[in-house]
Amino acid sequence: MGFKMGIVGLPNVGKSTLFNALTKTASAQAANFPFCTIEPNVGEVGVPDARLDKLAAIAGSKQIIPTRMTFVDIAGLVKGASKGEGLGNQFLANIRETDAIAHVLRCFEDGDVTHVDGRVDPVADAETIETELMLADLESIEKRRAGLVRKIKGNDKDAQQQDRLLAEAQAMLEEGKPARLVEVDEEDAKAWKMLQLLSTKPVLYVCNVGESESVDGNEHSGKVAEMAAAQGNAHVIISAQIEEEISQLEADEAQMFLEEMGLEEAGLDRLIRAGYELLHLETYFTVGPKEARAWTIRQGTSAPQAAGVIHGDFEKGFIRAETIAYDDYIASNGEQGAKESGKMRAEGKSYIVQDGDVMHFLFNT
Repeated sequence: MGFKMGIVGLPNVGKSTLFNALTKTASAQAANFPFCTIEPNVGEVGVPDARLDKLAAIAGSKQIIPTRMTFVDIAGLVKGASKGEGLGNQFLANIRETDAIAHVLRCFEDGDVTHVDGRVDPVADAETIETELMLADLESIEKRRAGLVRKIKGNDKDAQQQDRLLAEAQAMLEEGKPARLVEVDEEDAKAWKMLQLLSTKPVLYVCNVGESESVDGNEHSGKVAEMAAAQGNAHVIISAQIEEEISQLEADEAQMFLEEMGLEEAGLDRLIRAGYELLHLETYFTVGPKEARAWTIRQGTSAPQAAGVIHGDFEKGFIRAETIAYDDYIASNGEQGAKESGKMRAEGKSYIVQDGDVMHFLFNT
């Protein structure tokens, strides 16, 4: 599995420019006016991972297949979105379908690009978006709880659980805090996720800075960093302008351009890594002469569950997983060397897959 990240932000903060750069397409119209993205634009990108190339080189794989990440560029938000202002209803419906939210915040000064509120204040912009999500959640919760009354009176256990969780979320929201701060017990985790509350989505703040500030950021991005740390959220500094330029270059030219700018890697790499950490994701590999392929799983995934990401039958008929740690695979110069040096392990159903594991699954059909 990959994961789906919604790119949100007030109008004219650079989110469509960033989307265009990330997906290397021009399908999102980047223009200097609000609501230039009317429908959500969806783009898939391969997740860059240098390990995959090294594995493929050793195995002589004919094809390299990275895992995928989906970006959804969602229509610009304005104050009052929770009440349907601007394109609010579309925005709120589209965001429900994502795994995480990337708040693109304007951290650049440019008199030629108008700000919807006439000023550059990324912390206030973040609060505007958060407030609209929370208000929408409150309205949704009130309607849903009212609709559960009859089922609760009829002693419906699922309805009672749902109402209890909604009440906890409502109490948190009424304190002016997002629902993701509610502490949820393990037995309630599935039901909690099914509520699909907007303010439970993990948040990554993307500080869009000018070209000259892409390495160290600026005063605006510094304030976002403080806010993110206080909330326990993550942030990354990116220049959407630079990313757009890089997206038009060949790999060698892009690397030279990055070095000239004093950057070690493209913003896409930083954004994906931050997204992985945000959602507690990791990667395992399958490697052979035909293909070297990366697979995304959540941290704590068992070997049968990891096999199920490839095909449901692999999980149902799981016998064992022949497993080599990435470092051992490289040091042993491949599968045969790992076998000979005793670095290949036979792991059973209780094995928790580790990031970078090279795996081959045996299963009954």
